Amino acid sequence: MIVVRSGPSASGKDAVADRILSEHADRISPAITATTRPPRPGEEDGVHYHFLTPETFAELEESGRLLESATVYGFRYGVPRESVRAALERTPIALVKTDVQGAASIKALIPQALLLFITVPDFPTLERRMHSRGGMDQETMEHRLQEARSEIERQDEFDYVVINEDGRLDEAVNETWQIIEREAARPERRPTGL
Repeated sequence: MIVVRSGPSASGKDAVADRILSEHADRISPAITATTRPPRPGEEDGVHYHFLTPETFAELEESGRLLESATVYGFRYGVPRESVRAALERTPIALVKTDVQGAASIKALIPQALLLFITVPDFPTLERRMHSRGGMDQETMEHRLQEARSEIERQDEFDYVVINEDGRLDEAVNETWQIIEREAARPERRPTGL
């Protein structure tokens, strides 16, 4: 089964996914996203992302080897079909990280994909979390908040919405995994079109 997870910045979607991937490594593995942005300190090629030149990324895109692609904050991101296949060879479930637009693109290509949206109880919580992260100028912060609003408005396009409340990460992780397990038992979730 292919699980596509998305959600606004600072929703805790990475924390939820990291826990699920570590606790259920025999059942679920990540499909590594490709990007043209440079690696951040501590990031490894092929582990965190496939770090590609713009030319290599364009070749993948033009040859139809990406399930979806988008420009985010000036860099290209995309989900290589081969990354999803590789994840499904390792485990029965592949976890794909993408934005709301990418989730819709994947669902159009692979209707069997399970779409999960991880978010917060309300917008003030998201705003507070984003401010507490630091490292962003006011313009970047405003842009991210505006994008988060747009993403939250599209959460109804997802199969499930999980609320990640402050101090309740365990509950969000457990709820997310229960959804994945329940849906993985359904034969109609088996992917085609890869």
